[in-house]
Amino acid sequence: MPATKLSVNKEAKKLLNKLLAHTNEYGVVTKKTKQGATLIDAGIKAKGGFQAGKIITEICLGGLGKASVHTAQYEDTFLPSILVYTDHPAISTMGSQFADWQIKHDDFSAIGSGPARALARKDPRLYQKIDYEDKADTTVMVLETGTEPPEPVIKEIAASCQIPIKGLSLILAPTTSLAGSTQVSGRIVETGIHKLMKIGIDPKKVTTAIGTAPIAPAHPKFIVAMGRTNDAILYAGRAHYNIAGYSDGELKQIVRKAPSSASKCYGQPFQQIFKKASYDFYKIDPNLFAPATVSVCNLDTGNVFEAGTTNVEILKRSIGLKVA
Repeated sequence: MPATKLSVNKEAKKLLNKLLAHTNEYGVVTKKTKQGATLIDAGIKAKGGFQAGKIITEICLGGLGKASVHTAQYEDTFLPSILVYTDHPAISTMGSQFADWQIKHDDFSAIGSGPARALARKDPRLYQKIDYEDKADTTVMVLETGTEPPEPVIKEIAASCQIPIKGLSLILAPTTSLAGSTQVSGRIVETGIHKLMKIGIDPKKVTTAIGTAPIAPAHPKFIVAMGRTNDAILYAGRAHYNIAGYSDGELKQIVRKAPSSASKCYGQPFQQIFKKASYDFYKIDPNLFAPATVSVCNLDTGNVFEAGTTNVEILKRSIGLKVA
């Protein structure tokens, strides 16, 4: 099937239907708003969990990527982890999963991601860069938030997507929840592709991708939880990309700049970095937001280039690991 015929909304709807049909299994709670939108609580009051985080990750990828939860050893530390892979990297990550939709209304704020972005196209230049568009009369969006969105926000999202409110489903996954932490770590491939784009890679030339990252232990305080989930990727996340259309020399130079360690901010838990930046994301060196290690296979030559390193000591500090 040609990439232009792939629909992140239609594919994600299959997963959404599965989630809605097995709410007890996934530990989520659903409700209809007055205007008819569907809200799916995956961690505000609902239990949520690993299974919810896994399927939310796959929904965020527009049904064009797979995720699995497993365990991994990080030197002497044993942590739950998530593995993500996709044969449609540009569309599934930049076209759907990328968390760039900032939503604010009075006291409500959230970051939106998922298939709804492909309908709203808040950043037309990004969709031009990946040469992708999608059409659908229903959509789903993942909101990183600890509170339910008010009706004006729901109405605005539906209007931006040009769909009826009854066709909108919103998954609420707080960063403080296990489902929320799982789906943030599930952005390991997306984080790497976004960094590769920034330093010169055409995302359409990334043919396949795979990545893994530890799932940070949940914490009830948002700032702590946000720090932990970022550190899971920055200091222990690993991503691998298959790329065509570049020389070995070009890829070697690019990969050197790809991991989080290429940033001047690297070397402290994210919560400390965020505090030094006066809690302003825009004051943080954007080069920091990348996997700990990045490897690339040049499909034209078969050579593989890797850069970066895991930093388990910082990860341990971040998650407050103590020997019993």
